[in-house]
Parts: sequence; structure tokens; C-alpha cells
Amino acid sequence: MSDRLISTLSSLPAPTLNALAGAGYETIRDLSTATPEQLSRDLNLSLPASQAVFAATRPSASFPMTQSAAAMMGSTQKPFSTACAPLDRLLDGGLKRGYILEINGPPGSGKEQIAVNAVRGFVARKQEVLFVDMQNMASPATIKRTLMNSNPTVDGGGAALVRHLALHSAAEFVIFLRNLTAYLDERPATGLLVLNSLAFPFQCEFSPKDRNAILERLRQTLARACASMGLSVIITSQLVTKPVEGNGQPGSAPQGSKMIMSPAFVHKGKDYLRTSRTYRVIVVPQTRTTGVIRLLSTPTSQPPAHAVREESYQRVRGVIV
Repeated sequence: MSDRLISTLSSLPAPTLNALAGAGYETIRDLSTATPEQLSRDLNLSLPASQAVFAATRPSASFPMTQSAAAMMGSTQKPFSTACAPLDRLLDGGLKRGYILEINGPPGSGKEQIAVNAVRGFVARKQEVLFVDMQNMASPATIKRTLMNSNPTVDGGGAALVRHLALHSAAEFVIFLRNLTAYLDERPATGLLVLNSLAFPFQCEFSPKDRNAILERLRQTLARACASMGLSVIITSQLVTKPVEGNGQPGSAPQGSKMIMSPAFVHKGKDYLRTSRTYRVIVVPQTRTTGVIRLLSTPTSQPPAHAVREESYQRVRGVIV
């Protein structure tokens, strides 16, 4: 794919160029793993407008308009195992390159340990990992111990491929987000980004306006990195308690109303992080050692409640298997 700037495609209308720029697409190469359908969903464009983008960038494309060359190549790549068999089954074999997995769950549900264990699959295939911890839930020593237990014949279990970054404030997260694209550009071997306890910096330090703006920037940054660099992302987030209105939907309600627990980044029907590359699951403990993992949405669908897939799990020595 070409490094030609998308802004130089004079055949595209200004609104389309602005939408592409706002989503972080700067060069034709950035579109290498996208499809018209994905672009239409991510940028809120009509499908014909999205198809026109690809027509302008690849007027002599060899592949069907609905499938990018990278997507065809990626379809033959083996997914990365999360080292959690129930989750791998829900993901049809594991986390695919260039996709996002959002793991939600109540405190103590084991979601952070799933993220730590998932690092093993990437390190085993010589992929670098950037592990960002925002609530001191996974130390470098914990990650190294997990890797050594799974691969004791390799020095440090391959921990040299993992960079651990601890963020302790909302301001640090904003700085990290500003520098993320440059970091990934400088470290193209990075195959996995883990954002552990992502909801923590957003608990009290942002106004609603600032919170939404930062989440939108994060969504765009991740969407671009997944599409253009093949980056895989795992996000863990605690469920938050929200009151239930009279119509049964989360929202503001009088004191004494019923409460529900829901994903932190979904509010009044608006999904602040979901892209056309996102899988969302929730860990639901039922006893101290058993529970289910539910697949709430996939890159192609958000099934009705009665059609949600789930897999049972057991916790063995604190690890979900």
C-alpha cells in the first residue's frame, strides 16, 4: 500500500476527507486492513461513500471490494490463544490480530489475570507487548512469573518482550494517549497492547465533556492502530453500578431505585469504545470457583439478550480455566 496522503485524493468530498482525518487515517497504507463495511460503521459514512474511498485509493484493486488484502491474509493466521479455554471458544480460537477484546467483570472476577495470561500467546510467537496497568493489579513480577511458568526453558520466560507501564493518575493517562501512536510507530514489533483497569482513571477526575473527548480519541487511536498496524488490544474494566429508570434502562433515577451493574463505557445506549473490531465479554462469577463468560458483542453484531453465547468456567488456584 502507498504512503500517499489521503488528503491528496481530490476525488473524495471534503466531509469524507474530514471524517477520515478525524478517525486517524492519514495515508493510504492506514486503510490496508480495513473494508468498506468497517469504514462505514467506524466513520458513520454511507456504504457508497465508503466504497468510493477504496475506489480512489485502489482503482485497479485485485480483490473484491468487500475484502482487503490484509484481511484475506489475516484469515489464514492462527489466532492468539488467551490461555483461557472458555474465552478462546467464544472467540472462535482466540484473539485475532488487529482486533480488540474488552473484558468486563465485578471486582475479584479474575479479568486481570486473564489479561496477564493472554500475554503468553503473543510472547510465544515473538510479539512485543505493552502492558499498561492503571490500578496496580498486575506487577512486572507477576507477568514474569506467569511467563516463566508457561515457558521455563526460555530466559525469563520471554519477559524481555514485555514492557510494563504503571499509570497512577488521569493526567498520566492523557499523556500516554498522546504518545501512543508515536510509540507504536517506533516499535512496529508490538503485537499486543493491554489496558488494564481502564475505567480507573475515569472515576472522578474528568468532567463528562472531557471524559467523552478522551474516550473518543482513545477509540480513534485504537481503531487506527488495529487497522493499519495489526495491533491487538485487550482492555479490562470493572463493572459500574447504575440506577435503573422506569423503562428498565440505565440512567438517572430517584433515590431508592433499583441498581444494576453494567460496562463502564456504555451509557444510555451510547457505546464509547466499541469499534467494528471489538469483542466485548463479561465475567460472571456464580460461586467462588465457578461462573460463566458471556459474549456481549462481536465486530459484526450485538445479539439480543436471549441469544448471547456463554461458556462455563472454573477457577483453579485463582486462574480461570
